[in-house]
Amino acid sequence: MAKVLLVDDDIELSGMLKDYLEREGFEAVTAEDGETGIVEALSGRYAIVVLDVMMPRVNGIEVLRRIRTHDSRIPILMLTARGDDVDRIIGLELGADDYVPKPCTPRELVARIRAILRRTQTQEPTDDATKSLSAGLLVMWPERRVAEWNGTPLDLTSTEFNLLEMLVRNAGCVVSKKKLSEQSLGHPLTRYDRSIDVHLSNIRRKLGGNAQERSPIQSVRGIGYQYVKE
Repeated sequence: MAKVLLVDDDIELSGMLKDYLEREGFEAVTAEDGETGIVEALSGRYAIVVLDVMMPRVNGIEVLRRIRTHDSRIPILMLTARGDDVDRIIGLELGADDYVPKPCTPRELVARIRAILRRTQTQEPTDDATKSLSAGLLVMWPERRVAEWNGTPLDLTSTEFNLLEMLVRNAGCVVSKKKLSEQSLGHPLTRYDRSIDVHLSNIRRKLGGNAQERSPIQSVRGIGYQYVKE
């Protein structure tokens, strides 16, 4: 049973979402302020965090920043005000895995949670655990969800790992943003959605290099992205 942490100062909404999640087979715990949310999120007891942006004192963006300082892997789903693109983009840049605009239905939230968990939960070790994907300086071990660039471990969020793996598996080919969204984020690409662009910008930054070096992740205007073979 996956354990979900709900961080939101709206007690009534959190209670409703908690009840719904538990009816859907999850274990849910609520945190009513950002400080408590940070402590709980870093406890290692949760499969995913659902985090509201608009909270007093320590808001969701600051909570996200502090969590990501210590833990890049726990999936974080942001609840943002509908139409608030600034908070949405900042959240993605800081390492949120996805977002859902409020108000949202409990059914939509559960669907997003399940989509993220399907792509991030650690599987039981198999004979494939040592199998790797290689592309130039990049090596990935998908079953272990570990990646290295030029021998240095990459500190990727779960969603960043999914996107990078998909591009590497299709190295040399252009992958559409629509396909990246559906298969790596688990939901259809919507108009004006910049989630894919922000996540891939984060990955490029983590791969490092300098201004003169060409990133292996290249955008193809109007279509999508490709991982360029060296």
